[in-house]
Amino acid sequence: MCDAKSQSLILVGLLFNCLEMIFSANTGFSVSIFDVTSRSIYLIWPKFSGASSYRVTATAVNTVGHSLLVHFSDGTLKGTLTSLIPNTIYAIQAEAIDKNGIILAETQIMQSTAPDIPVIDQAYSKLSNSITVEWRAVPGATSYLLTAQDGDSFIETVVTNSPGTVTGLKPATLYRITIRSINSGGKSQPSPFRKAKTVLAAPVLSVSSPSCDSIAVSWRAVYMAAGFSVSLMRSDGLGRMLKENTTNTSLIFKNLDPGTLYTIKAYAWNVNGIPGDDFTYNQRTSPNAPADVKVAFNSGALRAIVSWMPTEGALTYSVTASSGLLKLKCNTSSASCMVPSLQCGSEYYVSVTAYNDAGASKPTDAVSLKTIPCAPVNISIEEGEPGRLLVSWSHVNFGHYYVVFVKSDDGLEVHCNTSRTQCRFQSDCGFTYFISIFAYNKAGQSPLGDVFNYTTAPCCPSDFRAVVASSDTVRVTWAPVRGAEIYQTSAAGRGGLRLCNDTATACTLSALQCDTRYSITVYSFSEARGSNTSCASKDVATAPCSPEIKSISKEALSVVSVHWQSNNEAATYIVTARGEAGLWHCTSSGNSCTLINLPCGSAFSVSAIARSPAGQSLPSYSVPLETAPCCPKDLILTQVTQSVTNVSWSVGMGARTYVTALESPKGQAKCHTLQNYCLLGCIACSTNYTVSLKAISETGLTSSCTYQGYSSSACCPSGVKLYRLGNNGIRVYWRASDETMNYNTDLHGSKGNFTCTPSSGLSHCDITEIPCGDVYTVVVSPVTDKGMKLTFCPKKIYSVTCSGSSVGMVIYRGKSNAEQHI
Repeated sequence: MCDAKSQSLILVGLLFNCLEMIFSANTGFSVSIFDVTSRSIYLIWPKFSGASSYRVTATAVNTVGHSLLVHFSDGTLKGTLTSLIPNTIYAIQAEAIDKNGIILAETQIMQSTAPDIPVIDQAYSKLSNSITVEWRAVPGATSYLLTAQDGDSFIETVVTNSPGTVTGLKPATLYRITIRSINSGGKSQPSPFRKAKTVLAAPVLSVSSPSCDSIAVSWRAVYMAAGFSVSLMRSDGLGRMLKENTTNTSLIFKNLDPGTLYTIKAYAWNVNGIPGDDFTYNQRTSPNAPADVKVAFNSGALRAIVSWMPTEGALTYSVTASSGLLKLKCNTSSASCMVPSLQCGSEYYVSVTAYNDAGASKPTDAVSLKTIPCAPVNISIEEGEPGRLLVSWSHVNFGHYYVVFVKSDDGLEVHCNTSRTQCRFQSDCGFTYFISIFAYNKAGQSPLGDVFNYTTAPCCPSDFRAVVASSDTVRVTWAPVRGAEIYQTSAAGRGGLRLCNDTATACTLSALQCDTRYSITVYSFSEARGSNTSCASKDVATAPCSPEIKSISKEALSVVSVHWQSNNEAATYIVTARGEAGLWHCTSSGNSCTLINLPCGSAFSVSAIARSPAGQSLPSYSVPLETAPCCPKDLILTQVTQSVTNVSWSVGMGARTYVTALESPKGQAKCHTLQNYCLLGCIACSTNYTVSLKAISETGLTSSCTYQGYSSSACCPSGVKLYRLGNNGIRVYWRASDETMNYNTDLHGSKGNFTCTPSSGLSHCDITEIPCGDVYTVVVSPVTDKGMKLTFCPKKIYSVTCSGSSVGMVIYRGKSNAEQHI
């Protein structure tokens, strides 16, 4: 049974090699491992109720016959198992026992001891921040814990095998080094310590190349250093190594190759001569100055191309062109460079400096460069005398001679070559000359400076023509002249000076005084040069002044006298009356003339003009003239009713209204109308009237017109009545207004119309046969000497009844509707 139990414990130990605690399923009693070493296992358990002691048994799983039994009192809750075999798995059983020796509870656990304690063979330092440790391998160890202790501080590192290195240490420091072996069960006790000291720190170099053949090396002091060793060698392996030992913190290597990369290595050593860490640095010497510097000048672009022979080790080059305080630079990695923006008229000193990461070479010896001269300045152009231009300018730096080009605006160009500072040229009026000046030297031609233009005075207009347009206006025209941008026409005379400015080749001088002689001149102007004041003049007289009509008087019906005032010295005056009826003229050299045969009823505008050899004046202000309206040629009188007469007439020229009157001893009939007819009432019959008519214009001018007399018609009879005569006869009776007048009687009915004319002097008329049973309209009219009967006498209506087949009663029915309407 013990063998079966041992086999179970072995199986559990193999499956749960890393298990630290196992609980009893029945009682809850358990044991914990809180530390393990190579030969000890440290246990802890909780107090179990009723237990008076505890018993712990440890049995080596892989080693036969090796076991350990330990008793603990009930006050002890932890215990240590010692004298165990390193790197061995133990089956540990813990039992809680009461005072009667009865096992109350038990638990089991598998635990391996740590490997055996390693032994350090040696510990040494090759770098200032680490120590390397060597030891013999320990069976069962899976890793090792290295510890470097400096006073109270320590640094630990886990490694898997020998040798192992502890890093992160301080330079030149003495450390106590220990090692512990590790497996899954735990760590062994520390090994016996070994002392080891880290080597010195490497000096941190500061390196430069102060010249093309030297390298300066400096560094700060290193703790615990007794001296330093510095070596230098070409990085390409050529040449020999230079080595210096020193106790200083700087040194200089000389006689080196320019522009060459060197490798510098330095380390410090202590009083025992043990070297510390080394520091390696690559440094190139600065380059040598370039050789064979050449300068090529481009005069057109004002720039220089500088070239040289490349120098060893140079990475870039800088070209400097100095002129006084001005410095121009260009940088390049090739063996040539362009220096732009050079100034004309300057001398530059050009040098080249080579550069690499070490610094700069010495500048090359300066090469002198003289640029082209600047364009001449202070240029003045004078026209001292007509047709001659003088061009002058100031001398310029490095200018050996000058060329002046003068080009006119018609394309012709001339030039002057001189070493002086002025030139003379011929010129013409009205031309613009474009002038440019160049200075020359061995470097070439100066840049183009300002191009000056000089415009000579414009030419004078020749053979201009002056035409008098009116009494105060003269129209002047001329042919265009060269160089003129604007023209000024001047008129000087008694009334002062008049000016006219225009770009056109014509000008109208207005506001001149009439009947005045002027001296007219046309000047030409240009904006650049002003006026040509040498132009010729012409005398021109203006036209006469306009007369002023003072009055118009009517001498007769168709005769008018016109009076005016004028201050002209010698002029003929023409007066014109203008209207729809036509034109009427009169002429005089005095101050009045007479217009005759003017038509009636016409409106005129009367004006006067003055004429002289210089021309014709403007018309005077017009004065309106109106003749009296014409009398109507035809006048017709028509009697409408016994007391109303219609008067009509033809239109009278110029008449606006009419006043018509009929007069007799019995009275007057009169009307005022806009029309050409009029109804006159209250006319007495059988009366002779005089006829008059007045034609009146819009302005109130009146023409009185007389015509042949007029006699009104005879008076209509009154008291017209019908009487029955016998069986079928009717008598018409009336009271005659004039016994000498003849009358006519008309009866109109539906059964027939009947007429009778009595003998002169009678006031009745009989109709013997007339149908009865009808209504008759009866009218009695006087008959004129020409046999015409009046149509406006009153009409009466009678009914003629029948009595059997004969005429019965005659009944008056009143007047007819037509008469009532009238």
